Amino acid sequence: MQIEVRNLKKDFGQFAAVQNVSFDIEPGKLIGLLGPSGGGKTTILRMLAGLEKPTSGEILFHGKNVNHLPPQERGIGFVFQNYALFKHMNVFDNIAFGLTVQKKTKREIQERVYEMIELIGLKGLAERYPHQLSGGQRQRVAFARALAPSPELLLLDEPFAAIDAKVRKELRTWLREMISRVGVTSIFVTHDQEEAVEVADEIMIINSGRLEQKGTPWQVYKEPQTPFVASFLGESNILPDTASITGFEAATFRLRDKSRAKTANILIRPESIEVGREHEISNPAAASIGLVKSVQFRGTLWQVEVEVGHHRLLAHRTLEKETLKPGDEVAVLIHSLHLFHEDESLFLENEIKRASSAAI
Repeated sequence: MQIEVRNLKKDFGQFAAVQNVSFDIEPGKLIGLLGPSGGGKTTILRMLAGLEKPTSGEILFHGKNVNHLPPQERGIGFVFQNYALFKHMNVFDNIAFGLTVQKKTKREIQERVYEMIELIGLKGLAERYPHQLSGGQRQRVAFARALAPSPELLLLDEPFAAIDAKVRKELRTWLREMISRVGVTSIFVTHDQEEAVEVADEIMIINSGRLEQKGTPWQVYKEPQTPFVASFLGESNILPDTASITGFEAATFRLRDKSRAKTANILIRPESIEVGREHEISNPAAASIGLVKSVQFRGTLWQVEVEVGHHRLLAHRTLEKETLKPGDEVAVLIHSLHLFHEDESLFLENEIKRASSAAI
């Protein structure tokens, strides 16, 4: 299903839950609505489903305005975070529910239900009741029930929230593969960054009722367009200025309006920081001197907190290198940073490093 949303707004009394949100979704895409709790994600989902009426704006399915259509006429399937299975019905009857409403024949229902049971990997469990299933199995049944009537759009509201961490990871991979096989346009709400990055073709960052950015997980992480996106997705160092950071002393003066420099937001990703003994640094001339404050093992790397001037930075260091200790004096090379102010964002590289590279 092709989806277009234009200037969507939803007010609850004096509270603006969704503010002039616009986006397009291509058919067959798996989209993650990501953001903090209370940001407006579920409200957007409910308006797409027809469960909430927009205050203003348009929702278009295949170019047709569906604002006035009730949920049952929109061609959608909905999966809730708490499964919402019928406790008095077995797996077969739960999955068959939507088909019964569509008044399908008994043969059509049987064929479709067993097709869905095969798809979700629960063959042989058709007669079991929800209380006889694990959390992961119950959620698979919820997916199958939503997909059985062949919706054009699948909406999922925090579908893994009620499942333990280990099963949640397994279901992420399963969901992505299943959606790919079925080919249905899907939108899921989550506040879990890892979940959104791992599952979605594209993510939309929602904050305070506004769409901050839309793109592939890598695009959004690599090229954040707002300070919120940059700080929300992944780990970040947020600095008030670049004083004492070698190679970026005049970074804020790259802004169009030089008066903005005092209120600019500076963000540095930990993986953009090289920290170690001077002989380990790829370009010592472009590095600052720092003091190690703490070192933490993070499974696949060391997380090093280092003090540079009046700044404290978190950096990553590979396990293969010599272990650093608090109190060690080290070289700190910052390769790049992001500079933000209102509608302006800049990606800047270390000037000294870039100059030395150009001279080679």
